[in-house]
Amino acid sequence: MSLGQQTFPLYPDAIPNSKPAPDRERETVRPNGITVISDISVPTIAAFLPEKPNGTAVIIFPGGGYRINAIQHEGYDIARELNRWGVTAFVVKYRIPDDATMIRKEIGPLQDAQQALKVVREGASRWNVNPDRIGIMGFSAGGHLASTAAVRFSNPVIESEGVSLRPDFVVLGYPVVSFRDSIGHVGSRDNLLGKSASEEKVLEFSNERWVNADTPPTFLVHAGDDKGVPVGNSLIFYINLIKHNVPAELHIYERGGHGFGMNNPTTSDLWMERLRNWLTSRGLL
Repeated sequence: MSLGQQTFPLYPDAIPNSKPAPDRERETVRPNGITVISDISVPTIAAFLPEKPNGTAVIIFPGGGYRINAIQHEGYDIARELNRWGVTAFVVKYRIPDDATMIRKEIGPLQDAQQALKVVREGASRWNVNPDRIGIMGFSAGGHLASTAAVRFSNPVIESEGVSLRPDFVVLGYPVVSFRDSIGHVGSRDNLLGKSASEEKVLEFSNERWVNADTPPTFLVHAGDDKGVPVGNSLIFYINLIKHNVPAELHIYERGGHGFGMNNPTTSDLWMERLRNWLTSRGLL
């Protein structure tokens, strides 16, 4: 069970890499019932605390093509389920890349991801969290953000003040991993890097290229018929993890499309239960 939600500013002081601009943030509910937040320039982190914490924490980055945050079904709903397992969960409402609000828009979301890791690790005792059991989880473009944080923790884009920015494990739901034309998600790439991004910049943010032996253990889930983000994104990340002897588990469903959140409606199989088993096998539950 969950003790409820506590929301805090992600940065206690000035937001780095930001320009003075009006706050245009909007929350809307789409006809399909999905709640999304757009035009985010002031990031927050929401803590969801379980009644009986087991010491493991997961920081969640909702998807949305770097255009919106699908905050409910890829954020809050996931957090409450993790609470039922005894996991302390944090949902990050990260900034949407925008030249009007950021000096360098391509690093804004990564700054927010690294800051979230710093905040949770520094505040571990406050939330009954083991600082060595903090993972990250991302869906779709939030999966790109999570995979970026997973491979670029040794290159901080914030003032880390000696705090490790390496996640202890990673969970990726139908993630954007690559920005290359063959499998990349063009919308996410254009929103983060701009439509005229150089080939060098595209490759810099194609995260499969930066997997190495220090990349954290990773769990991935995807649907083979995903027309939004090709399953090749998860496949190439998994292949490179295995190549570098990083513990990894990949689940691919025949159908399910894109953006199914916790429940793939085409199957009675529950991928969240598979995640629960994986976390248990790693001594995290």
